[in-house]
Amino acid sequence: MPSEFDISQRWFAIVNPVAGRGRGLSDWPRISTLLHEADIAVDALFTERKFHATELAVCAINKGYRRIIIVGGDGTIHETVNGIFIQTKVPTPEIVIAVIAVGTGNDWIRMYGIPRNYPDAVRSIVEGHSFLQDIGQVSYYESQVHQVRYMANVGGVAYDAIICSGVNRLKEKGYKGKWLYKWVAFREALRFRSHHAEIFVDGERVFDGKLFTSSIGVCKYTGGGMSQTPYAVADDGLFDLTVIPKINPFLFFRYFKVLYNDRIYDVPGAKFFRGERIYIYSDPPVYLEVDGETLGYSDFNFQIIEKAVRAIVSEKFIKGQL
Repeated sequence: MPSEFDISQRWFAIVNPVAGRGRGLSDWPRISTLLHEADIAVDALFTERKFHATELAVCAINKGYRRIIIVGGDGTIHETVNGIFIQTKVPTPEIVIAVIAVGTGNDWIRMYGIPRNYPDAVRSIVEGHSFLQDIGQVSYYESQVHQVRYMANVGGVAYDAIICSGVNRLKEKGYKGKWLYKWVAFREALRFRSHHAEIFVDGERVFDGKLFTSSIGVCKYTGGGMSQTPYAVADDGLFDLTVIPKINPFLFFRYFKVLYNDRIYDVPGAKFFRGERIYIYSDPPVYLEVDGETLGYSDFNFQIIEKAVRAIVSEKFIKGQL
């Protein structure tokens, strides 16, 4: 067991108490007990507001922690990763993150086969199988101010971002259930208007027309298990890009189920691209979501940062059995 004062060998837990409809708070005593029983030396703090996980990650690294356990969902992972990139104390690959998922979507852990049940998730931390994954950097505009954010999983523009915004608003109002995403997807498809967009991959224009939706993935899963970038490889130094041009909403919903079985390219007009840099221009501007968090509007510049953060993953992922 690490020395009590060897802070670089201790874990710092960032616990989101409202994740998973309050499971972050209610289940923390059990999770904490499991960590203690596994001889994992851990110090923990609860997030108190939006973006607090980012602040906590920066503070922890500045104090000497190099191992962070995220007890939350995809949003908490997103905020923590952004903290890792804001800090300037150490190179980002020196930071190890582990996730004990208590969220509702839990899409990031699907990529790596990380168990959702707490004992097995803790066992994964003890086993220590790790993987250096790529991170995406995206620039966008918000209130006419240029912004930069980092993404650990998948981003989406146009229709995808509108769905994300609608789902998040319903969650803030207390609505729950797996039906939320499908309900918002259907409602927004009926009133969504495609706008003209140009998309460039590594300097080459690959799309010029009316855009329905586009997904940019470091990893595969989003929206509670949809695979909009089903072939993504998280350490190949490339984004996977899916582009779907303007489509009749009723035709789109005929194919909606393929989003859950790795067959998104069966959707009429859907295209697949790969590249290190992606630029998206739209007139009028379209909106952006990253890792399930609604951000600003176009223009968008995506740039890959290769093998940027070390993550604890499952043994099955390491062995290529997923």
